[in-house]
Amino acid sequence: MSISSEYIVSSLQNLYGENVTSGDIRAWCAMNGCNYQTVTNKLTDYKIGRGKWNLEVTKESVQELEVSYNSPAVTPAIEQNLIPEKDDTFVKFGNFGDIKKIIQSNLFYPAFITGLSGNGKTFLVEQSCAQLKRELIRVNITIETDEDDLIGGFRLVNGETVWHNGPVIEALDRGAVLLLDEIDLASNKILCLQSILEGKGVFLKKIGKFVQPKDGFNVIATANTKGKGSDDGRFIGTNVLNEAFLERFPVTFEQEYPTPANESKILMKVAESLGVNDDNFITRLVDWGDIIRKTFYDGGIDEIISTRRLVHIIKAFEIFGDKAKAIQVCLNRFDDETKQVFMELYDKVDSEFQMPSEKGSLDSENFS
Repeated sequence: MSISSEYIVSSLQNLYGENVTSGDIRAWCAMNGCNYQTVTNKLTDYKIGRGKWNLEVTKESVQELEVSYNSPAVTPAIEQNLIPEKDDTFVKFGNFGDIKKIIQSNLFYPAFITGLSGNGKTFLVEQSCAQLKRELIRVNITIETDEDDLIGGFRLVNGETVWHNGPVIEALDRGAVLLLDEIDLASNKILCLQSILEGKGVFLKKIGKFVQPKDGFNVIATANTKGKGSDDGRFIGTNVLNEAFLERFPVTFEQEYPTPANESKILMKVAESLGVNDDNFITRLVDWGDIIRKTFYDGGIDEIISTRRLVHIIKAFEIFGDKAKAIQVCLNRFDDETKQVFMELYDKVDSEFQMPSEKGSLDSENFS
């Protein structure tokens, strides 16, 4: 006796829900004395991948969605070049070589990069893609980031509701590198990426399409912590990430600040790009930053000077033309005690430096 496809679908749904696998169907066939091939032939319209079926999806239902929303099931990838531009100030250091090799391999091999703020984690990923001419889609993660932000959803455009791909789907569809920046700020809503981090793509339930990752697609995440929260309170807002989520990253790289030699090269390149010609100032800044970091690691102080902040100082010097003011305005983010300690430390490494006598005195000189 022939069994209708409607009965098969209804029976499978009652036993296994809307998503079934080849194993589920084989078990059902054994219970009902049916041929596996015969049953799967009747489920062609429900197939979403190899050995996977979604019993809520049919060609008719997808067509209805397309007509109803006047939108294709998956919108085409945006027509623009997403390859980052090469930055002439970039200096190779730290984990750059390893990250570049992973991207160059074209294999799906997610990587997690952790390290203190301002030490070039994001920059090295961007420049790896720039050198390899690979498209990069960067997503800045916050506590509010959810499935709609990442995967996509329906948007109102010109009075019509249309489906728009999120950055994750764009990366999958283009075979691009997906950079999840500041991943440790995420909530448990980030778990919508579980299957994607296994390299299996994602099923878009709202429009009935399964998006397979194209060759070259990969995921790289950056964070100030290792996904276990911030014990010292330095990175407020970071969260403890789900262990199963973290386990889907095969490798973790610990990014340190550049060595004084590499940091000097970085600042020299930045200064050259700005037309600043003061090698002595750069040398003193690098020595100063190195002393502060060593003191920080030894527990002598609670704050640190990042490479990014040294670059800020070089840019401030180009704008104001005054070393003391450049350092002062870039240190104002710290509390008064820490700022004073940092200023005094710089005074010790640069004999030509003149400490500002009082708050606001530097600005008053400009109006004398």
